[in-house]
Amino acid sequence: MKRACVIGWPVEHSRSPLIHRYWLDLYGVEGAYEKEAVPPEEIKVFLRSLGVRGYAGANVTLPHKETALALADAADAAAKAIGAANTLWFDEQGRLHASNTDAYGFMTHLSEEAPDWNRGGRPVVVLGAGGAARAVLHGLLAGGAAKVLIANRSQHRAEALAKVSGPSVSVVPWSEKGKALAGCGLLINATSLGMTGKPPLDIDLALLPADAVVADIVYSPLETRLLAAAKARGNLTVDGLGMLLHQAVPGFERWFGVRPKVTPALRAHIVKSLVGA
Repeated sequence: MKRACVIGWPVEHSRSPLIHRYWLDLYGVEGAYEKEAVPPEEIKVFLRSLGVRGYAGANVTLPHKETALALADAADAAAKAIGAANTLWFDEQGRLHASNTDAYGFMTHLSEEAPDWNRGGRPVVVLGAGGAARAVLHGLLAGGAAKVLIANRSQHRAEALAKVSGPSVSVVPWSEKGKALAGCGLLINATSLGMTGKPPLDIDLALLPADAVVADIVYSPLETRLLAAAKARGNLTVDGLGMLLHQAVPGFERWFGVRPKVTPALRAHIVKSLVGA
């Protein structure tokens, strides 16, 4: 029986087991998906013994994504560009491969919900400069975004990200993020602001074009204050749950040999777990 897991510290909040166990049941795969709470001081030893522990691979969540990339024998272009890995698997020779599927997950969901997100090549505004923002930015540039404006509470992090991302990316001061919305075609919150238990995201949408798309990577709550405000003024909105669901697809296929589908039934299954979260 093939086994996979999600590795994090903490890891109890992860909804990856709900997703993968749903697919295991749906497709009749004889397999298991488990949670592994691994403290930072033990992660290197744990990853080096992943195969010995009987795992075909793993998802990796905070704070271990950079370490997972560093310890892998091989990494794909996305993981290298983003600087972190969230999916690991072994090849037939026992070599540990690393990937980052967050960009794939975000862009797949965005393209499904808002296929015209890049119409006219208008600027995209990304809030945040952490790991999630790096993944989103990688996806946007690969997807054809001509100009991306980054705003982050710590401006030096935004400037560092822009510096390694090429001439299409520039920085906007956090205090001027509302002004940057004028003429943009897509606004993305790639911070944790607005998440359950976190401070709210404070942004004025007054200058946002009526036909712009607003996306949020936060999925708890499913409709954030940002998405509610955008929807109230008529903007098309894209929630964060789709990114979570789609990023899980490549790993499941690697470990269990079946390419799973993200369906309304799967979404409803996960939404149930968000009630009261």
